[in-house]
Amino acid sequence: MPYKTSATHGETDSRIQNRSLERGIEILRAFRPGSDLLGNGEIAERTGLSRATVSRLTQTLAGTGVLEHDRRARAYRLGAPVLSFALAMRNSYPILQIASPMMQRVAETQHINVGLATPDRDEMVYLESIRYNRKVTLRSVVAGQRVPTELTSLGRAYLSTLTPTERTQVLTMIDAKRTNACSAELKAQIDRSMADVQDQGFCAVSWQPEVVALSTPLVVENSPAYVLNVSVTTRSTIDDISKELAPELLKLRAKILEHFTEQ
Repeated sequence: MPYKTSATHGETDSRIQNRSLERGIEILRAFRPGSDLLGNGEIAERTGLSRATVSRLTQTLAGTGVLEHDRRARAYRLGAPVLSFALAMRNSYPILQIASPMMQRVAETQHINVGLATPDRDEMVYLESIRYNRKVTLRSVVAGQRVPTELTSLGRAYLSTLTPTERTQVLTMIDAKRTNACSAELKAQIDRSMADVQDQGFCAVSWQPEVVALSTPLVVENSPAYVLNVSVTTRSTIDDISKELAPELLKLRAKILEHFTEQ
């Protein structure tokens, strides 16, 4: 698709440079856990960019150290600076400085998992994940891990905070990326979860066997969207777990928000 330019040459150059930056970031997004090394062809397939564009930009990114080039494998991996970016990001987030100690206490006293996430396109990304659970798959959830928006209580609680137009945009993105992932049945489940958030302040979902998760939006003024959740391995029903854990979840949310209102 041709990139629209403005009347002045200076503005045109600026917009083209911004487009290059966007493409470079898309290349970095292509790297996920389990994708340690990616060649230009794989990156092109994941991003939808041409191989020529990918080749040019990966060389540039490698020159900055953000990517490392493995000559033997003819592929790239993320460079060490990316890890320092992540540390700087975590240390600069006021929500983490306030919420993490409180989340830790709840996880320890209740012997449950407590998480804080934020949306990124069609997925939710954990900013913090404190695990006190015997299920191995849950204990491996760490900060930076992504989960699908449409299937999780985290994602559905987030969707409940959006306008109808914004929500449609997210669901359309999910459908396009995961090949009609949002069936009529799933959309009905999402609607019920969003109604639960409006009625009782949280929603509960079991998207993995014998695991129940409860999530509630954490709306902080002048901040990105956040969602707080608790989860536990159990054979009890969702209703029983909701009655048991919802008070702890909502109390934790209230305590976190209280700190922001006092500032």
